[in-house]
Amino acid sequence: YMLLSLCIHVARGLFHLTVNYKDADFVGLDCVVVMVAYTAVFLNSIRLRRGFMLKHTTVCIYSCMVMTHSNYNTPESSKDPDSGPKDNHSGWHRYKLALIDANVRGEFHPWYVRHVKRFLEIFADQRLSDINADQVKSHLESLDPLQFRDDWRHIQYINAIEILITDTAGIPWGTDFPWEHFKQDARSISINHPTLARETNGIDTVEPEFSKELSASHIAVLAELARELKLRDYAIRTEQTYCHWVQRFLLENVKVDADKLDQKHVKNFLSNLVLRRNVSKSTQGVALSSLAFFFKEILKRQLIDIEHLKSSKRAKLPVVLTQDEIRRLLAELNGVYLLMSSLMYGSGMRILECMRLRVKDIEFDFQTISVLDSKGGKSRRVPLPTKCIGDLRKQVESITELHNADLELGFGEVFLPDALARKYPGAATEKAWQYVFPSNRLSVDPRSGLTRRHHQHETSLQRAIKIAATKSGITKQISSHCFRHSFATHLLESNYDIRTVQELLGHSDVSTTMIYTHVMNRPGIAPVVSPLDA
Repeated sequence: YMLLSLCIHVARGLFHLTVNYKDADFVGLDCVVVMVAYTAVFLNSIRLRRGFMLKHTTVCIYSCMVMTHSNYNTPESSKDPDSGPKDNHSGWHRYKLALIDANVRGEFHPWYVRHVKRFLEIFADQRLSDINADQVKSHLESLDPLQFRDDWRHIQYINAIEILITDTAGIPWGTDFPWEHFKQDARSISINHPTLARETNGIDTVEPEFSKELSASHIAVLAELARELKLRDYAIRTEQTYCHWVQRFLLENVKVDADKLDQKHVKNFLSNLVLRRNVSKSTQGVALSSLAFFFKEILKRQLIDIEHLKSSKRAKLPVVLTQDEIRRLLAELNGVYLLMSSLMYGSGMRILECMRLRVKDIEFDFQTISVLDSKGGKSRRVPLPTKCIGDLRKQVESITELHNADLELGFGEVFLPDALARKYPGAATEKAWQYVFPSNRLSVDPRSGLTRRHHQHETSLQRAIKIAATKSGITKQISSHCFRHSFATHLLESNYDIRTVQELLGHSDVSTTMIYTHVMNRPGIAPVVSPLDA
C-alpha cells in the first residue's frame, strides 16, 4: 500500500510540476525533492509504524511548496509576457530572471508579477509585442489615483512594466521610452517641500535619525529655534537649513547640556567639518551662520570674535550657455519639459517659480508673467516669450480638461497659500488657481487627509535637463539655473540697462546682478581684448 501510494503521489507531483513550469531545470530539481521526501516517508513508516501521519504531513509540506512556486503561475491572467494569450509560463520564468538582474529583492517579486498581470489584463486583446509606446504612455497617465496613493507603489508599478517591456520582451521602443519621467512625476510634494512646509507646519523640528539621540533639553531648544525662525518670517529653506545644522551640532555635543554650550564647542564642530567631513567653504559658512543665530537668539549668548572661524570666501562665476548651446539643449527636450525650460530661459524664472505658476499668473494680452511670493517674499513681472504663447495656451487648455476630470471624480482642489482656503473656501477648486504644470497624479495630504493635485516635482525637470545636456554634447556643468544665468547675460550683451536686468531677476542689490558683467567679459564700458589678439 505504501509503495503504491508513493508512486501515485510522485506521478501526480511530476504532472503538476510539468504543467506548471515546462522548464526542465525546475522539474528535475523538484522531482528529486519529492522523491527524497516520499522515500523518507516510506522508511519512517516501516520503522515507526506511523506511516499514515508522516505521509500526509509530508504531502501537506509538498502542497505548500507547489503553492509557493505557483505564486507566479496561477491560472488567472496567466498570459505569457512574451507570447500573448497562450497559457505558457516560460515568459514568467524569464521575467523572474529579469527581476533578479535588476536587483529587485525577492520578497517584492510577487508584487511585480501582480503589477504585470494587471497591465496585461488591460491589453488582453493584444500581443505584448503589438503594444506601442503611445498606448503605454496613455495608460500610465490615466492610472487611477486612488490605487496609487503611495509614491513607492506607483514607482514600483512603473518599474515592473519597464522590466517587462525592456528587459524581458526586448521591445525596441522600450529603451527610448521616458520611464524616468513617469517615475519622477510619481513623486508627490511632501509636507517638508518648500511649497507646503510653512503653511502646514510640515517641517519636522527634529529629523528622524536624530530624534533618539538628542536629550529633552536639546529637543526643547530646537523647537524654540524653529518657532523663532517662523516668527521672523525666514524663508522655509533657511529654516530647514538652520535646524539641520543646529541638530548636527547638538548631536556632536549630545552629552553637554544646552546651557553649557560655548564657543569652544562651536570651534571644534567647525574644525571637524573641515578636517573629517571635508566640506566646502560655503557649507562651513552656512553651518557657522546657523550656529551664530542659534547662540544669539535662542541661547542669548553672543559668539565673540567669530571672524577667524569664517573661511575665506571665493568668488564663483555662474555657468552661462551661449545662444547656440541654448538651442542645442532645447532641441533635446520635448513636451512640457521643453515649455518649462523655454520659459525659464525666456523670462529668467527660477525652477520653483516656474513650477508654482498658476493659471491666473499668466497674462497673454500683456504678454507678461506675474511671479508672486518668490525668494525673499518679493514679487515681480517678467516677460512672456512670444514663442511660448501657443504652447502655453495649449497647456492651459489641457489643464482645464484635467481639472474638469478631477471635479467629476470629486477632487479638483489645489493648495492655497497664506490661509486663503479659509478666507475664500471655493477658491481651491477654481480654474484660476490651478497649477500651470500640474502633477500627473493626485496626492493625499497626510495631515489634513485632503486629496489634491500639486505641481510637478522639480526633480523631474532637473533630471530631464541633465539627460538633454548629455545628449547635446555640451560639456559644461549644466543645471536648471543655467537658464536664468544665460537670460541675464544675454540681456546685458544686448545692451539692456543693468537696473532693468536687476528688476527682472528680482535681486535686492545691484551688486548681485553685476556678476554677469564679469561673465560676459565686460567689467568696464568696452569689452576687454586679450593683448595676444591685439
